Amino acid sequence: MAIHPSAVVEPGAQLDPSCDVGAFAYVGPHVVMGPGCVIRPHGLVTGRTTMGARNQVFPHAVVGEIPQDLKYGGEPTRTVIGDDNVFRECTTVHAGTAQDRGETRIGHRCLFMATSHVAHDCVIGDRAIIANGVGLAGHVVLEEDVHFGGLSGAHQFIRVGRLAFVGGMCGAVMDVAPYTIVNGTRAEVVGLNTIGMQRAGMDEAQVGRVKQVFKIFFRSNLQSAEALGRLEAELGAFPEVAHFIAFVKASKRGVTR
Repeated sequence: MAIHPSAVVEPGAQLDPSCDVGAFAYVGPHVVMGPGCVIRPHGLVTGRTTMGARNQVFPHAVVGEIPQDLKYGGEPTRTVIGDDNVFRECTTVHAGTAQDRGETRIGHRCLFMATSHVAHDCVIGDRAIIANGVGLAGHVVLEEDVHFGGLSGAHQFIRVGRLAFVGGMCGAVMDVAPYTIVNGTRAEVVGLNTIGMQRAGMDEAQVGRVKQVFKIFFRSNLQSAEALGRLEAELGAFPEVAHFIAFVKASKRGVTR
């Protein structure tokens, strides 16, 4: 383990011997860090934070601090982070609250670019890319392979479906359906994330079915319930369509149209 003499690693912290902690970095007493993690100079990991393997915390990033929530009363809430995540400069990730699940959770292979923010009780799926200046408010849920463009934001309690793309400087205030692209000051659906689907390994037939879903749900004159009924009858046996249907049915805030 390489710990710079100017770094502070509090007694009680559990770091794998292969971790590196840079100059003037700080690691709190309840932190658990897996193999190969790197805390660069001036990085900070605190709170009851558990990290998997090979995570990188860049200068002035803060991971695991208490939530920005006036209801927080010092409860022992947590931040749980998977493997191979990158937290670039001045990123902030806050712990959960007792009023929700009690933890903020991040999956694997996510990239949080400079000055992005993950608020309390968020759940971030694998391979998320969160660009510079993005703000994810409390209780936001991102499924796998979600991308946020720079300076965009997500309202509290919304969900963003797998392979969705939120454009830059866009405010998402309702759920964002899987596979869609949303854009605008207040998010509106503008198309499908075809490139993202292809990069994720979806074949031509799968992408074609998602295009059918898009036409029926977003471009027909059907009400949501009617559109979902038609999708279930015609395409519901296919996993990518079934996932879309289940996502929409579970929506509490409504789906961005």
